[in-house]
Amino acid sequence: MKIENDPNDEVCELVNGVEVSLGELEDSIHAYLFKAVKNNNGTGILLLSDIFGSEDSFTRDFAYRIACNGFNILVPDLFHGNPWSKDRPRAMFKEWIAAQSRERILKDIWRWTKWMVDEFMAAGISKKLGIVGFCVGGGRVLEVLAQDTGACFGAGVSFYGTTMESLDVSDIKVPVLFILGDNDPLCAVSAVQNINKKIDGGSKVVIFQGRGDGFAHRPGSPEEDADAEKAFMIMREWLNDNLVV
Repeated sequence: MKIENDPNDEVCELVNGVEVSLGELEDSIHAYLFKAVKNNNGTGILLLSDIFGSEDSFTRDFAYRIACNGFNILVPDLFHGNPWSKDRPRAMFKEWIAAQSRERILKDIWRWTKWMVDEFMAAGISKKLGIVGFCVGGGRVLEVLAQDTGACFGAGVSFYGTTMESLDVSDIKVPVLFILGDNDPLCAVSAVQNINKKIDGGSKVVIFQGRGDGFAHRPGSPEEDADAEKAFMIMREWLNDNLVV
């Protein structure tokens, strides 16, 4: 395991950002870790990005802000340096997404989960980890929690998760917070409500009227900014209540 300070980061008294890598050569995987400095509550959070990847500025800004509230946020590069880009022709999307192996991505997630267990739980800092995801990452949240069955993760947050309908969520043993808009063609309210009914343990669905995909972490208007702020506060309280308090 290798950790390097990012020379491009501005010094911040609240958050320290470092590059993290596991493995060697072609087997190596990378992530970015935001660690709270002054107000660190010892809790580790795994943040799964949308298709734009771990280096996307919106994802980094969101992770940074969570860390400013006392958490330690790991953002893995699940696309191995090849995230989707808005500059690419839309016709290339099917080819790109087909190359993103589900098995490989899940393997990476579990490798990083083990690292976080060793980093936070084995050290006696965190009792449980948290997991948060956007869009496709929001769908992975449920998949990971179903496989984990409460062993490592104590709570999850799924922001407008996609490809969730076919998942078996009956093995999820921890509470999940679902945040979505009612105008999202990729994440239907009815589907999320049906999934929520199958999860034991005090899960919750929060629906924002008139909002579509991505509003909470990449708002595109002053109105979305206001709802993004509300969504962040709801998530923060959820993480505090289920992992810290």
